[in-house]
Amino acid sequence: MKFFKKLLKIIIGLLVLFLVGVWLFSKTYHPNYNDEIKIKNLSEEVSIYFDDIGVPHIYAKNQKDAYMALGYVHAQDRLWQMELIRRIASGRLSEIFGEKLVRTDKLFSGLGIEEASEKTIANLDKNSPKYKLAMAYLDGLNQYIEEGKTPLEFTLVGVEKENYTLKDMYNVFGYMAFSFAIAHKTDPLLTEVKEKLGETYFKELIGGESENLTIIKNEKNAVLTGRFAKAINDLYDVLPISPFIGSNSWVIGADKTKNGKVIFANDPHIGFSQPSVWYQAHVTTPDYEMYGFHLALIPFPLLGHNKDYAYGLTMFENDDVDFYVEQENPENRNQYKSENRFIDYKLIEKRIKIKDRKDSVYKIKVSKHGPVMNGIIDHLDDERSIAMQWIYTKGKNQILDVAYEISHANNLSEFKKGASKLHAPGLNMMYGDAENNIAWFASGKLYTYRDSLYTKTYLDGASGKDEILGYLDFEENPQAVNPRWNYVYSANNQPDSVAGMLYPGYYLNEDRGKRIVNLLEPKNDWTKEDVAKMMFDVTSPNAPIIIADFIKSINQRDLSVSEKKAIYFLKNWKGNFEIEEVGPVIYNRMVYEFQKNTFADEMGKSYSQFANTPFIEKILPVQAKRVNSVWWDNIMTKDKIENKEDIINTSFKNAFAFLQNQLGGNVEDWTWKRVISVEYKHAVGEVAGLRKYFNVGPFVTAGGDQVINNQIYDIDSTGVYKVKAGPSTRRVVDFSDVENSFAIVPTGQSGRVFSKHYKDQAQKYLNGEFVKMKINQSEIERSKNLLVLKPKK
Repeated sequence: MKFFKKLLKIIIGLLVLFLVGVWLFSKTYHPNYNDEIKIKNLSEEVSIYFDDIGVPHIYAKNQKDAYMALGYVHAQDRLWQMELIRRIASGRLSEIFGEKLVRTDKLFSGLGIEEASEKTIANLDKNSPKYKLAMAYLDGLNQYIEEGKTPLEFTLVGVEKENYTLKDMYNVFGYMAFSFAIAHKTDPLLTEVKEKLGETYFKELIGGESENLTIIKNEKNAVLTGRFAKAINDLYDVLPISPFIGSNSWVIGADKTKNGKVIFANDPHIGFSQPSVWYQAHVTTPDYEMYGFHLALIPFPLLGHNKDYAYGLTMFENDDVDFYVEQENPENRNQYKSENRFIDYKLIEKRIKIKDRKDSVYKIKVSKHGPVMNGIIDHLDDERSIAMQWIYTKGKNQILDVAYEISHANNLSEFKKGASKLHAPGLNMMYGDAENNIAWFASGKLYTYRDSLYTKTYLDGASGKDEILGYLDFEENPQAVNPRWNYVYSANNQPDSVAGMLYPGYYLNEDRGKRIVNLLEPKNDWTKEDVAKMMFDVTSPNAPIIIADFIKSINQRDLSVSEKKAIYFLKNWKGNFEIEEVGPVIYNRMVYEFQKNTFADEMGKSYSQFANTPFIEKILPVQAKRVNSVWWDNIMTKDKIENKEDIINTSFKNAFAFLQNQLGGNVEDWTWKRVISVEYKHAVGEVAGLRKYFNVGPFVTAGGDQVINNQIYDIDSTGVYKVKAGPSTRRVVDFSDVENSFAIVPTGQSGRVFSKHYKDQAQKYLNGEFVKMKINQSEIERSKNLLVLKPKK
């Protein structure tokens, strides 16, 4: 008995030692929120207070020291995120993840982002404030790399830390610009429809683009493969970092608020990942203050506010990518035709390093339009050479100037000047200030082609007739400054006429824009609490209209009792995607069946690429209204020509049968919470044993696709809706009480898995709650967490 007691004590002692060891190990991987650290090149001491959600409040005597401190603390919380995002544009993911990322690396390394970065950096003014502050930020970041604790992920995947350069910073801008672009997912598919199905199918399909618009006011047997679009989507599916997608923003003028001051709201929609996209930081010096939201490796915040003004962004969705068919010289495939002569392609050799494999070396052909995609995307089944023209790599790149100037503006005029310098990606710049100014600027370099040229299909690269004719002055861009209706908004909608036309783009359907207008227009006593509630709104104004069009065509005489109950739930659903609602479950499945039965027979393999694009979302309400359509007939049935009623009745029957099998016989139990979930995924969380430690979730979430609380998912055969993107932050700034403005991010401030701020905002985010963005110095200085950076002599 004594032996067993002694053995038990030894086991307990060893267990305690093990737990203490694990605790001590984890402590070494915590961000350092309390300490005194000496770093080089600092001129004076910097105090950094970390608040109760881990946001650093940086107090420095000058901006150079402040940005060095920002780089240091940004790195200690987000170094792994920085490592991933810098590797995307340069094609270096395969070095750490192996062969599965080779195709992705090949695409990004071939786009010309690196070459554009090098060209821009060579022409920078080394004496400009933006350059000096960017370099100070990199200095702080690199000093953390040299002296700070290496994040656990670097050890797990076996990658060495490397210092960061200005080229890495510009490459991040390039990745952001490309992930905003939609053309590479849409244009090749529309070209296939036109070339293989013919003008009738094509014209009816694109005709839906110009219907059902909420416009932002400004003062047959061919086989389609969809290989190009599929290749792009497949590459995005394996990216370990978030792509940029959509967004909401609205700014309410003083005359529509209860307290007579501007209220600003913004929630950019970005692919969900862990850590969250935005890193918050509050920087204060004697001549500057900004509470900002930063992308990894970017010193100047793209979202921000202080006591004087607030700004944010959404995607403009303008068309800034075009594809050209190049006519190659049959006697020399390294030449292509340009009007009346053949000229040489520029040939660029690329090398991709692959973990545990031999390097991959390949050459890219580059025409005057851009890189030939056949050499970048494997198995592109088009014998023609397709070159991609992208304004980001063609125009003068002042994107660092833009970020610096919009975050350092002293008034609306200076903010507009900064916004005007953006060439790509196209962004809606939103603005509100303490002087009761509100504004929206559609920023980006807009251009014109010859009349009647449809730019969402392949253009002729040889004739010279399909070239850009000219660029518009920024004053011709869509914009509104202090409009008489007393608000501005953006939900990625079609803007009003530009230079006498509706400017081409990949604008999203009207649901969010329509809902925002419907809520803003009648109310003139808005408070920040009202705006916060509005940001969590989950009602679609168009879904009930689409359902009504469906129900008109359903033959209800022969339906079962349960089927009639399903119709009852659809009829009485108000379009709200609450977790206890039955309507969204039936609606989403009905939409899946309707779209598949309408388009899949003609589109074949390419339908899966068409099914979850913004394009089909715009077509849906238009197609649901149509009585006659060439798409109704199922070309697979040779002895029958289907009509609208056939398609809709078949779709309803299929949807009901599927849901009955998936969720049981009781229609009342088909609630939204049973089929929707969100999980914020970390790159190493894809390893099964690490998922529960690095990923955050899964959670049930309220919301749906294209409601204000936009939860973006694929509508596919599974009947399960795994949210992959949504509001990357929700932010409300009220200039009647600016020190109590608030925001939220999906998970937490830190990317360090052992930090208490890794996921401390997750449940609040799901509940529609917010946390204060502190800018009151006396309140901030009450924090128990103080990191002091001192000059190292």
